[in-house]
Amino acid sequence: MLARDNYSYKKYQKELARKKKAEEKKQRKLDKKAIAAAPESGQAPVDQGVSG
Repeated sequence: MLARDNYSYKKYQKELARKKKAEEKKQRKLDKKAIAAAPESGQAPVDQGVSG
């Protein structure tokens, strides 16, 4: 008998990835807004580049 895929686990992992991506997007928007709101500061914030 062949092993069956665990579809609920795959769906769960896909949902976690979707939530993580949305959170990263939200964080990028907040960072961008913070940079635009404070251009008078002498130093630019360090970009933490998210590798994914």
